[in-house]
Amino acid sequence: MKTDSGSPIVVLSSRLLVPFIQLFALYVIFHGHYSPGGGFQGGTMLAASIILMRLAVGTHAGELQFRRTWGSKLGAAGLAIYASIGLFVMILEGNYLDYKFLPLPWLSEAEIRAMGILIIEIGVAIAVMATLVSIYDDLLEEDIDA
Repeated sequence: MKTDSGSPIVVLSSRLLVPFIQLFALYVIFHGHYSPGGGFQGGTMLAASIILMRLAVGTHAGELQFRRTWGSKLGAAGLAIYASIGLFVMILEGNYLDYKFLPLPWLSEAEIRAMGILIIEIGVAIAVMATLVSIYDDLLEEDIDA
């Protein structure tokens, strides 16, 4: 939907709901290694909140929150965060994504593992959010070259 919904009730309720959806998505991301949830679930909720705003206020106004050009760049950045942690641990002679080899001497081994998992969850959330919003934007693209 390229234009806004035309309903002030839809716009107002969307603007009220989106911050709470995003806050809960961040909760799911940051507590994903302690409870059900994580990067994928939190990333989908962040993407849903961005898409909700685009549906309510239109694509052009919705781009004030998340620009169309950021999708592939943030998706690649999220993937790079995930892959770089694994490769960094391999350089330090550990197995891929074996977090106990992360060089954080001020933390205990359990805290190092939790920190490594948290970084991975953030990378996954960024990649999933950016990819889903990019898919939505690509589906709405009007001028498709055949």
